[in-house]
Amino acid sequence: MPANKKYLSSPWQRFLKITAGFVGGYFVMLFLHLLLTHVFDQKKVVVTAFITGYILWAVLLLVAFLCKSGWKIWGIYLVLIVILYGAYHLLNN
Repeated sequence: MPANKKYLSSPWQRFLKITAGFVGGYFVMLFLHLLLTHVFDQKKVVVTAFITGYILWAVLLLVAFLCKSGWKIWGIYLVLIVILYGAYHLLNN
């Protein structure tokens, strides 16, 4: 039985969701762990990032597909990236 057309997204929206999940989710995960190196011991963050980084990236990938608009999820991920990277630079100085 084929899927109902009203629940399917356009190819452009699908592309935006896939790229937001892969690229945007990866950078959110990366900058979060970069920020955590200032709060906790750097060696411990790097060791646990192998597990928590993958889990967080997978969750962010799934969240990208739950959102109805690819533009919206890209906007959310870009705002998170700017906030995390800005906080890292504020703590770094």
